[in-house]
Amino acid sequence: MHDGIEDHQESGAEDGGLRDRLVDVGVELVNAEGVQALSLREIARRAGVSHGAPRRHFPTHLDLLSAIARQGFAELAARVDAEDVESAAPRERIALLARVYLDYAGTRRGMYELMFRHDLLESGRLGLRETSLPLFARLAGLVARVRPAADPADPADPPADPADPAVLAGALWANLHGIAQLWHWGSLRLATAGDDPAPLLAAALDAHLGPAEPAP
Repeated sequence: MHDGIEDHQESGAEDGGLRDRLVDVGVELVNAEGVQALSLREIARRAGVSHGAPRRHFPTHLDLLSAIARQGFAELAARVDAEDVESAAPRERIALLARVYLDYAGTRRGMYELMFRHDLLESGRLGLRETSLPLFARLAGLVARVRPAADPADPADPPADPADPAVLAGALWANLHGIAQLWHWGSLRLATAGDDPAPLLAAALDAHLGPAEPAP
């Protein structure tokens, strides 16, 4: 009986190791060759297992892609955490978050495209939507400190900024996503005759947050 327990534990460890290996191989593959390379068969081949082995852990292709995308969100969050300075002004932190986001989109192109695939997010596989929300919540919280929503019950509160901070954060995120995509495609380089997206980022921040206050 003792041997049977050991065999079961070893098998469980091997299963966990295989799951992690499949995800790791998928991360390497999407970073090297893009989303189009992420077939179950190719991931299995590179992991050194039969093409049916991934289904022991990932019943569908979407399950495996979602597990790979979760790693992307974790890496992006880690980059933001490493660069964020909590003592900085909220607008500075938003600018930093935006720069990290655009840099990630440029340096992890395949993973970035995978993370925001509509079918993955809509499927809700492995809680992928929930994994993506903390970073947006951080952005929305910082936007709320820069542009707090107007209080309709307070006549002294100006009605010129009635938008919910989450809506403003969503609009800013959409703008950043557009910059990332159009810069990658070359459209913005062509349209602006620029070689650096920094002015576009500055304009986007001004558009959504208002002009930055001049340094004292």
